[in-house]
Amino acid sequence: MTSRLTEINVDCADPARLADFWCAALGYAVLDATDDLVEIGPRRGSDAELLEAVRRGPVAPSLFFALVPEGKTVKNRLHLDLSPIDGTQADEVARLEQLGARPADVGQTGEESWVVMADPEGNEFCVLRSLATGEFEV
Repeated sequence: MTSRLTEINVDCADPARLADFWCAALGYAVLDATDDLVEIGPRRGSDAELLEAVRRGPVAPSLFFALVPEGKTVKNRLHLDLSPIDGTQADEVARLEQLGARPADVGQTGEESWVVMADPEGNEFCVLRSLATGEFEV
């Protein structure tokens, strides 16, 4: 018996704003939304088709952004890693900054092959090497 990672939940102050950022960053779409909760993910077919796909093997998880009253206060214990698929790491960092991300310092030395960033609410994530080039650009 096994499980599949199907959803990742992020507490936030503005679910719609954060969903917009991550949809643009990942090429996802809003799948469902209320004032307090927004689900984004790859566009999908019916619930039955999704269930069958999940049973066959791993699928890209959806992201849920849930409204909470408290703000972020410390470094994330869990973060997302992004790998650019059609450009360089530097190009992707610049694109994400235009979407509202910013550089983040979590104690890196400057020698890392990845770039640490924060989304519009300060949640850290990393931009890894480009899958388009396979190189470690900075």
